[in-house]
Amino acid sequence: MGHLGSANPPIEISKKKAEQRLEAAQQRLLRLRLILGGQIGEKQIGPPLCVVFEGWDASGKGGAIKRLVGPLDPRHVRVSQFAAPTYDEKRHHFLQRFWKVLPGWGGMTVLDRSWYGRVLVERVEGFATPAQWKRAYEEIAEFERTLTAEGMILVKFWMHVSSDEQLRRFESRRDDPLRSWKLTDEDWRNREKRADYEAAVEDMIDRTDRPKARWHVVPGDDKAYARLAVVERVCHVLEKKMEKRGYDLAAADQVGVSGD
Repeated sequence: MGHLGSANPPIEISKKKAEQRLEAAQQRLLRLRLILGGQIGEKQIGPPLCVVFEGWDASGKGGAIKRLVGPLDPRHVRVSQFAAPTYDEKRHHFLQRFWKVLPGWGGMTVLDRSWYGRVLVERVEGFATPAQWKRAYEEIAEFERTLTAEGMILVKFWMHVSSDEQLRRFESRRDDPLRSWKLTDEDWRNREKRADYEAAVEDMIDRTDRPKARWHVVPGDDKAYARLAVVERVCHVLEKKMEKRGYDLAAADQVGVSGD
């Protein structure tokens, strides 16, 4: 299937090579964040960074987020998780509850699930009417256009795993007393509707993949590869965006050293 089909081929990489690439990418990210946070380089705060994670249940979002933020100073990054909206949140427009966690200039936010719930779980499970979720694609695209026009760097990931690998991870969680809490009856029900969710994901990517808000589909059957792929992609996007905005990344190293 379309976008998701491209993530199916297995990625072959040794554990040692994966660890080396991940560590190198984490060091790149740390340096970039210190520049954007105004800690090194010209010591001027840069644009906000928001990294959005969506994906299948047990697709490795948590592990990828842990590796992404692990090397960063916790004062410089916020991780926010979103589940079903509360009664009060349902009284407002569905995007309202996300505004308060978005990063300001110099800041970074990682979202474990996001506003895309409107066109995924709310669509498939019938929590939103057809009129609501069909309208949401353009609402989301305009929301993201507003954020990026103001300067935000937005990186969006869909963490993809095959049906067979997802089942293996479900069974592993079920049989582990210290991880069984991660597996719910809802996860099993969602798995039964995988075809419906695949259609929703394809529509989501088609309708909301925009030049300044690209989707990146990460093949996640190999956890080690998926984790390094996420960190490397964030570094790549950051470097590209920063260079377009006039950052001299090579000079930033020298300024940072001389300023210590």
